[in-house]
Amino acid sequence: MSAGGPKTDLTASTAEGGALAARLASTRSRAAYVLWAERLWPALLPPAGLLGLYTLAGLLRLPQSLPDGLRLVLLLVVMGLCGWWAWRRLRALTAPSPASIDRRIEQASHLRNRPLATLTDMPVRAVAQATSVLWEAHQQRVLASLSTLRAGWPHLLPRTLPGRAALVLLPVTLGATALLVGPSAPGRVLAAFLPGTDDPDVPLPHLEAWITAPAYAPEAPIFLGAGAQTTPQVAEGARLTAIVSGVASPPQLRTANGLVLRNETRQQLDAHSWKLTATLTHGGTLRLRARGRMLAQWPVTVLPDAAPQAQWGPNPGARKGEWRTYLPYAASHAYGLSSLEVSLQATHPGRGADTARRLTVPIPLTGHPRSTKGEIAPDLSEDPWAGLEVTGNIVAHSVSGREGKSAPATFRLGARVFHAPLARAILDVRRRFALGQENRADTATDLETLGTTPGPLREHTGMFLNLAAVIAILEDNAVDTQTARTSTTNLLWDLALDIEDRRTGDDASAQASIDIRAAQAAVAQQLARLHETGKQDQNAQAELETRLQTLKEAISRKMQAMAQAALRNNTAIPDLSGLSDAGNKAFSRLMKQLRSDAMNGRAEDALKRLQDMESATERMRNATPQDMADLARQMLARQKAQEQMAALNDLSKKQMSLLDHAQSRLDENQRARDKKLSDLADDGDGEAAEHAGIPMAELLQRLGIGNTAGSAPAPAPQDQQTQPSLPDPAKAEQQAAARRTERATQHALEQALDELQNEFHALTGKTPDAFPTAHDSMHAARKALADGNDASAAQAQTKALEALNKSRQQMRDIMQNNGKNSPPSFLPAFGSPSEGDDSGQGGAGSPQDSADDGAQEQGRSADKRDPLGRKLGEGQDQTEDDSTHIPDTVARQKAREIEQELRRRDSDRTRPQQELEYLDRLLKPF
Repeated sequence: MSAGGPKTDLTASTAEGGALAARLASTRSRAAYVLWAERLWPALLPPAGLLGLYTLAGLLRLPQSLPDGLRLVLLLVVMGLCGWWAWRRLRALTAPSPASIDRRIEQASHLRNRPLATLTDMPVRAVAQATSVLWEAHQQRVLASLSTLRAGWPHLLPRTLPGRAALVLLPVTLGATALLVGPSAPGRVLAAFLPGTDDPDVPLPHLEAWITAPAYAPEAPIFLGAGAQTTPQVAEGARLTAIVSGVASPPQLRTANGLVLRNETRQQLDAHSWKLTATLTHGGTLRLRARGRMLAQWPVTVLPDAAPQAQWGPNPGARKGEWRTYLPYAASHAYGLSSLEVSLQATHPGRGADTARRLTVPIPLTGHPRSTKGEIAPDLSEDPWAGLEVTGNIVAHSVSGREGKSAPATFRLGARVFHAPLARAILDVRRRFALGQENRADTATDLETLGTTPGPLREHTGMFLNLAAVIAILEDNAVDTQTARTSTTNLLWDLALDIEDRRTGDDASAQASIDIRAAQAAVAQQLARLHETGKQDQNAQAELETRLQTLKEAISRKMQAMAQAALRNNTAIPDLSGLSDAGNKAFSRLMKQLRSDAMNGRAEDALKRLQDMESATERMRNATPQDMADLARQMLARQKAQEQMAALNDLSKKQMSLLDHAQSRLDENQRARDKKLSDLADDGDGEAAEHAGIPMAELLQRLGIGNTAGSAPAPAPQDQQTQPSLPDPAKAEQQAAARRTERATQHALEQALDELQNEFHALTGKTPDAFPTAHDSMHAARKALADGNDASAAQAQTKALEALNKSRQQMRDIMQNNGKNSPPSFLPAFGSPSEGDDSGQGGAGSPQDSADDGAQEQGRSADKRDPLGRKLGEGQDQTEDDSTHIPDTVARQKAREIEQELRRRDSDRTRPQQELEYLDRLLKPF
């Protein structure tokens, strides 16, 4: 115990001394910070006061009243002065000494006799070891006596009274001014220190902003306000335009995430006006800032511009027995289509073929439709791929510049049938060379071999020279391969067609076929030019008219050559001149429709007319003299059918006349019974008295709703079923004589109907079911006239008229079905002979224009007219329709008077109920 006791006390004393020394070092560090604060604060107080004064000026909007340039200069001067002043005063500062730090601790800790100086004192000279130990023990006792050590707080108040006053007054003034300014205080201070920034109290600039839809979108501009609005939806590529007035600095347009808009432009209109434009490609919030402030923000939804949709229709490709290639299509786009085409490539190119070759077939569009669906049938038999399988895509281009493709479809291209062996051989050589499967030298060798074989090439000098010209092009090294391929392909095609034409025709017929093909190509070229330019100028119309006239003359020469060939072959043709005239009329009408479609911008319809013409001329090229004879017989049968239709119209008119006479007598008898009632119902204006004596049938005809061949007359009253006796014997005798004449006429109509029925049966082998009904009704009317019963006669004649109208439609249906079974003709729109002139204007035995009837084959039975009498139907050519008649003032006044007379008669409720119901039906539309 005694041995270990001193060591333990020494160790404890050493540990306690170390803790006291650490506490003293920490206190000295804090005291050094306090001394630094007391020295830095006086040095920074003058520059801070200067900044406070500038801040106060900013709250008072003094710097903001200066131009941006002067404000920047003032700010630089103030900040430079503050910086220089602070730098100078800080440079004069010295670090606190250890003695000053200890003095600060002694003062803050209230220590007497400067005990910390004892801790730093050392003996003056070296002393003995025992003395050194005693001094250290003394320092330890002094250190242990230090109970609490403090560094204190820095003394920041100036020592002088003016300094203390300035330190208090400046913050108080800033705070009071900020309270007076209110929420605008931060903005004013920021504007004071940021030149080019306005404080919140400055009025906002005038703003006008709108979004213009892209050219492909037909939407109207959307005007934007300064506040939050409903989110507008615009198309991709829309253009934002903003005009800011009353601001000197340029505004900035950004999105919510800070991105710069595409194609953003900034234009200074004047010293305080700016115009900003940008293209919108993505939706989001648009923000417009100017001079550090938010002018407006707009949430915008941008609709992406999708690619157009395109797809194939059912069964694309060539059909059995036809040389045209049918291309059904459907395409759509939200903003419209600019172009549509079919891109074709070979499915099996073959060995050595050009795999990069493409065939493009444009699809005509009228305007820029948003959706289109249809089918084109171009003649692709001239292409080297004719008869081969191809893979095609429909390529659609939108007005916005996007492109869309359909799924690929594989089908076979249409090809013409060539019966001449030499023509087929030439086409085989042409195909191999055009597709790159054979070089120029081999192609020239093959053509030379064909030229030496006996046949048409050796017999006809012109064709032989054409073949020699093709061989010369192939052997001429100065002509590049692509030019040689194009020229050779075209020349060999024409040569093959010429050989085929001369197989069944003479030189004149072959030359006419060449002229027809050239004229058709010229017309197609002009139609394409009109469609591309979209201009309806006089020069374009005159050029199209010239080319159509050339085509018409070439077709006329072809038909003359065919007729002469038929005469040389002793082919029996009933009416050669009539056939030629019908052909000219058929093609003339088709050309007229083509011209009308082209001038009115209907490119699809015009192309369809041209294709119909090409199909007709192709059938004409392959027609034989026997085909000419068959066509002449068809035309003769058609003429007979038209004559029979005209005869039926004449029967209907005469039957209508008999009905009018019977109805007139009935009205006359009725008028004799109700004359007194008519006088009582007269309103005094004279109009009723003027029309009181007019029969009902004549009133209806004057009003424009008179009975026609297809309408029934007013029914006879019930009390007129038996003929009343007239008080005037002379009048009764006059009516009896009229009945005898009408009875004879009715008998003649019966015989004419029987004869018409027999002729129609001989022509078609069928009899309409309505003919016997009409015959029975005519017989009943004749018997009623013989009995003197006009009411029964009128009813029977009405039934006869209804049966005649029904038989007209039945005749048309029978002849139309017979026309469907007849072989196709090379005249365009020459179909069933059932389409006659319903009005019978041609007269009995006068044939109508066959082409006109054929073009009106569809819908003739439903020939509707508008209230002015004009034909209904969109897109119909009504240039020759002169049936429209606008009544003058007198006619309209007469119509009103007649209508009033009908209303007067309808108001007489003493009339028979059947007649009153008929009058109600007549007046219902009015």
